[in-house]
Amino acid sequence: MPPHNGSRWRSAPSTSNTLERRPASRRGLRGMERIYELAQPKDSKCIWLTSFGPNMSWGNQEPMWPIAQATLNANSTTRLVSLSEPKKNFQERLNRPEFVNSCGRGSVILEVSPGATKASASERVSTLAGHKQPPQAFKEDRPEHTFSCGRESPIWLVNEAAKRAPDRERIESLAQTKALHRNFLPAREIETKVTKAAMSTSATPRLEMLSRPKSRPEGPFRDSMWPVSKSARHATATPRQMELAKTKSVSDGYLPARTIQWPVSKAARKAMATPRTDELSRPIIRATMDHVQFNPDAFIVSEAAKKARCPPRIEELAQPIQR
Repeated sequence: MPPHNGSRWRSAPSTSNTLERRPASRRGLRGMERIYELAQPKDSKCIWLTSFGPNMSWGNQEPMWPIAQATLNANSTTRLVSLSEPKKNFQERLNRPEFVNSCGRGSVILEVSPGATKASASERVSTLAGHKQPPQAFKEDRPEHTFSCGRESPIWLVNEAAKRAPDRERIESLAQTKALHRNFLPAREIETKVTKAAMSTSATPRLEMLSRPKSRPEGPFRDSMWPVSKSARHATATPRQMELAKTKSVSDGYLPARTIQWPVSKAARKAMATPRTDELSRPIIRATMDHVQFNPDAFIVSEAAKKARCPPRIEELAQPIQR
């Protein structure tokens, strides 16, 4: 880092004994103004090496290059006039505007002309308007759509013979409801009624003994301090116990964590970067996305193409199709 002297930053002298001067806009900045200037984001300098031609702003209708006066005064050819004609709108034949009485779609509600209201249907229209006739072999056994709304109803008329017919044993057995199982018990009531015998009985000695709570002695069951025997005080640990009592050691070659701050050596401060390091430290300059996606030289015609002659086959294919 360059040395700090007061509120100014000075650049180190170069090999040509020249000092890098600050621009005139920075000479008079002091205090907070300088901090605000340093807080601005760094501008990209890649466009200095990738931009070419006049300064243009994308997204408008201005041309890249000025249009010549001869081009402005030129007359269009017959082919350009035919290509510039708009596509014919076939909706005009329907004699109705789009999006009438609707929300973004063509409306099906149209005004009926007086002539259409007074017109009579042709024989063909009357034939198409008739309903579908059933085949000759069709036999209708019940009226459709009776007592219903658009579906065939299961309710139909019952004849008198069916109303007076006697029931058979099989029909009576099928008409019986499903009986419950012989061992079925209904749900028990929530409130159980206590009998008089249970209310007037007395507990047996066994029940009295089981109903008593379990008696437990009050603690503490062992004194917090107790005497240590002489043999325990004069005992010595075995080699196995001494081995197990050792703490876990670190592995061979272990290095402790390096401190966050450490002094920089004089050799590192006076070291000079090699040419290879300078080459690797240079930033990679890439073209911007505006120039990658847009090639201004795409429509430049080469000199060889300007002097080329069209063969007869290409002239034949270039002729428009006569319709």
